[in-house]
Amino acid sequence: MSPRDLFGAALRGLGANKMRSLLTMLGVAIGVGAVIVLVAVGNGSGKAVQDRLEAMGTNLLTVSTTGGGGGFQRGQAGPAAQQYSLTLSDASALADDRLAPDVAAVAPVMTSSGTATNGDVSYTINQVIGTTPEYMPATNTPVGTGASFTKQDVDTTQRVILLGQTAASELFGRPNSAVGQTIKLGAVDFTVLGVLASKDSTGFNDPNATAIVPISTLRATQAGYGALSQIVIQAADKDKVDTAQAEVTQLLTARHQVPATTTSPFRIQNSAQILQTSQDTAATFTALLATVAAISLIVGGIGVTNIMLVTVTERTREIGIRKALGARRRAILGQFLIEATLLSLLGGTVGVIAALIVSRFQLAGVQPVLVPSSIALAFGVSAAVGLFFGSMPAHRAAGLRPIDALRHE
Repeated sequence: MSPRDLFGAALRGLGANKMRSLLTMLGVAIGVGAVIVLVAVGNGSGKAVQDRLEAMGTNLLTVSTTGGGGGFQRGQAGPAAQQYSLTLSDASALADDRLAPDVAAVAPVMTSSGTATNGDVSYTINQVIGTTPEYMPATNTPVGTGASFTKQDVDTTQRVILLGQTAASELFGRPNSAVGQTIKLGAVDFTVLGVLASKDSTGFNDPNATAIVPISTLRATQAGYGALSQIVIQAADKDKVDTAQAEVTQLLTARHQVPATTTSPFRIQNSAQILQTSQDTAATFTALLATVAAISLIVGGIGVTNIMLVTVTERTREIGIRKALGARRRAILGQFLIEATLLSLLGGTVGVIAALIVSRFQLAGVQPVLVPSSIALAFGVSAAVGLFFGSMPAHRAAGLRPIDALRHE
């Protein structure tokens, strides 16, 4: 038989039992679609985290205390705690071009929380950030509506506030209407200078449910005059992040007289390192999802095997008649292999189409990002599944003796 005749015979064989063929293709389609969609979800999740980190800047350093050095543990009071606490003087020293020439900007940070009220409306802001104007450009936190506070506002302890989009919406309904209004944070009146631009959320914490005030005002009204929570540092260039980190480490070690034999009490997070770690984690997560989804492809392949075995059994007498009339082994083998491969390819096509549709919608809060290679790989694997899992039934059919096949009931 010619390849065209074999292909036609395979199509007639599949059409003889349409429901069975449809269910088999559905099993393969689920496997192919699951691989593509789950890889897209993993890739989308990784891209969302990467975009957020890149939006903050790849030349960002964040300094905080670890509780190390001289045996100091977090939560303990006493001389050790005071010795290694971050202070405004540390921030000023890090901003000195002579001491840290590769540092472009420094912003001391204190955090607190409080309930904001606007008339009868109240909203609990879990993160109230006290800082300086340098914080906004350093962390890529622009003001969307209104204006930011100034260094003079910090120096004169002005009671002004910048609200995140969520906080402004909860208090005023429309974020744009918040500018110029007065709210209470705790028992203190604050004037809303501006509303921060919206930020994408990639986790459980809403980055828009925040507020930023001058650090001097937060210390005077909310958090007291304790240690800083952290110091945000912007390196002069993304290529000088490591150099700036070394300068910061050296300067803080000298200022706090950290013994060389003890663990550093300061943790410096490098945004470039965090970005690389997040990319590696996302790649591992995506591979795990793909592996799990691939199991469904194997299940679909087993379904192909079962259906083809049933088909061979039902068509045993037909095979015997064809062999008795002179059909060669390779013709029988080729027909059943084509049938199994067509089942997988058609199922794979349906799976790809379904995955393209599903990937247009957000899944679990993540916008899937399709990976062309995953589509090609899943489609190719579906064809391989048909050949591999269809080979045993095909060989069984081709190996039947005509006399035994004709006697089959």
